[in-house]
Amino acid sequence: MHPLICTHCGEWDETPDTGAGVSVLRCASCGRTRPFLRMPLYCVSGPSGTGKSTIAGLLLERLRDRFVVLEQDLLWVSGLRDPEGHHRHFRSTWLRTAAMVQQSGRPVVLCGTVVPPEFEPLPERALFTDIHYLALSCEPGALAERLRARPAWREWDEERIDDNADFAAWVAAEAARLDPPMTLVDTTHTAPADTADAVCRWIEGLAGAEAAAG
Repeated sequence: MHPLICTHCGEWDETPDTGAGVSVLRCASCGRTRPFLRMPLYCVSGPSGTGKSTIAGLLLERLRDRFVVLEQDLLWVSGLRDPEGHHRHFRSTWLRTAAMVQQSGRPVVLCGTVVPPEFEPLPERALFTDIHYLALSCEPGALAERLRARPAWREWDEERIDDNADFAAWVAAEAARLDPPMTLVDTTHTAPADTADAVCRWIEGLAGAEAAAG
């Protein structure tokens, strides 16, 4: 049940057509519709070293009965590392994967570095009702020390640490101006359990508001 392949005629729809309703996809080739559950996607993002992987397991424990928590780095493999178009192949693959997982009836919480300009322009964005973004942040000095403390195989040299610091500064400056905006959660002096609590409140608050709105 590939979200871009029509189950009636077998044609590939590069751009999903959701105009027929929130719970169906319409084939551009044969015009027939098929059931497809569209739900919100919750992205827990942020620069490397801010604590995404650290809290992912905690989120899984606390949300597993209502959400599916996934880690982006699982698909960070050689065949998907092409940087063209903001890593278009990698981003599209994750949107398709999350869209299929949500057919179970539970929305996806995706942990990994991503910002709205990397997801929002993609055709697969139509497979979700909304994408919500939260970015973990950290003071520059603490962030650099966290990365320097990582095992050697992670290959965090000073040049790469500086690049990550530039990205972190960009996220902090632009988060509120992005479309949609990103919510920031500072992890500099916060224990992982407390950070996980804050992220859970964010997810559950959004989910509750969406359920109330019908």
